[in-house]
Amino acid sequence: MSFPILSSILLAPVLGILLILFIPQKEDKLIKIVAAIATGLTVLLSLIIYANYDQSIGGLQFVENIPWIDDLGVTYGLGVDGISLPLVLLTALVIFTGVFASWGLEKRVKEFFIFLLALVAGVFGVFLTTDLFFFYLFFEIAVIPMYILIGVWGSTNKEYSAMKLTIYLLVGSAFALIAVIAVYLYTGLGTFDIQTLTQQTYDIGFQKFAFFLLMIGFGFLVPMWPFHTWSPDGHVAAPTAVSMLHAGVLMKLGGYGLIRAGIFIFPEGARFWAPVIGILCIVNVVYGAMVAMSQKDLKFVIGYSSVSHMGYVLLGVASLNTLSISGAVAQMFAHGIMTALFFALVGNVYNKAHTRMIADFGGLAHQMPRIAAGFVIAGLASLGLPGLVNFVAEFAIFVGSFRVYPVLTILAISGIVITAVYVLRVVQNVFFGPRNPKWDELEDVRGIELVPIVILCGVLLFLGFFPSFLMELINNGVDPFVQQYLTTPKVGGMF
Repeated sequence: MSFPILSSILLAPVLGILLILFIPQKEDKLIKIVAAIATGLTVLLSLIIYANYDQSIGGLQFVENIPWIDDLGVTYGLGVDGISLPLVLLTALVIFTGVFASWGLEKRVKEFFIFLLALVAGVFGVFLTTDLFFFYLFFEIAVIPMYILIGVWGSTNKEYSAMKLTIYLLVGSAFALIAVIAVYLYTGLGTFDIQTLTQQTYDIGFQKFAFFLLMIGFGFLVPMWPFHTWSPDGHVAAPTAVSMLHAGVLMKLGGYGLIRAGIFIFPEGARFWAPVIGILCIVNVVYGAMVAMSQKDLKFVIGYSSVSHMGYVLLGVASLNTLSISGAVAQMFAHGIMTALFFALVGNVYNKAHTRMIADFGGLAHQMPRIAAGFVIAGLASLGLPGLVNFVAEFAIFVGSFRVYPVLTILAISGIVITAVYVLRVVQNVFFGPRNPKWDELEDVRGIELVPIVILCGVLLFLGFFPSFLMELINNGVDPFVQQYLTTPKVGGMF
């Protein structure tokens, strides 16, 4: 296609921002409509490139390259492959449903949607760019608006949570920046092009050094234990749409960065540090699940559950084979849809009941059967029930990782058991059991409120029954690299 479709996806939120700037503050509904159209356009364009991606050719497609800073070798380069394309679609689905989840917002609507669209433009940029300089630039753009969105529109200790999140992620990005500058100077090629950097050979010592920096930098964002504590606080304090983006998309930037910039450029460095990631990921899985089981706030349950589930992504990354890495990418997609659904549902309940405490509820399925049905679907996806896409992703990770780390894989599988305990406990205590007359006046979701639930549940179910639509594309992006670089060492002399 000659049409710059990837730039259109990237610029659609920016265009939405520009249009909203000219809309009067009091026109709340019009602002929301513009945001819905802008984000809906990203869904449409993402589906078009998903349908038109030629898997028989593979590699980067829909490529756009425009020189930006010639002296530094910085290029505005965009492209998608089997790894980035599912995450682009994930981002489009989460932000589109997030707009509808925010339809009832009344406080400073104009500013909220401006920062929300700026945040998602940065996320799109990370997944679309083929230039390491722009990769870091978009990474920063995706982080900064979170501080304002949580600090202004958040709840539950929002100032503390916003500052903690920002400091943690900026510390992580500093490590990543050092690695970016180091590889640029080491190669001496005067380019930030990721494909070019991937094809170079590096001393084993330099690979260990650079991958360590990226492991720490992106580890903050995954979040990898012990750099995880910002994440649950951020989940709880953030408004609904921001929680959806935070858990559904922002955390995936870390996993994507580890694969795209870490493993792809420094495969031997990845081999060296993989056992460390494997051990830490088990702490993620088990510790996150245990803490989630003890929480009393619904958002904290989902927040620590996300820490646990992202441990599976790290296990797939650490195992360094086609099946495990493909499972890790699929898990990022599946977890993103699932947590976006969770936070949309909890946000709706909180907006009406003004509490998220599990003990305050009981029998809500009587008053809110649609909310209950959506929560059950999300809960079953969380514990990896067959028929939902999360099962496919986790199964691929476990099979791929068992070949490399059998003991760690068995420990990781135990996390599913703990997940089942806290998910079923929440479902029972909040939605089933005796009806609490205190909530008889609560209204179930209807009209526009149904949009996020229908779309996100539909994706979980559709890809659960037809996983080839996702897995074949991801395998197409992962397998050529694994065959070329992870079966044959890509090293030069000693550092």
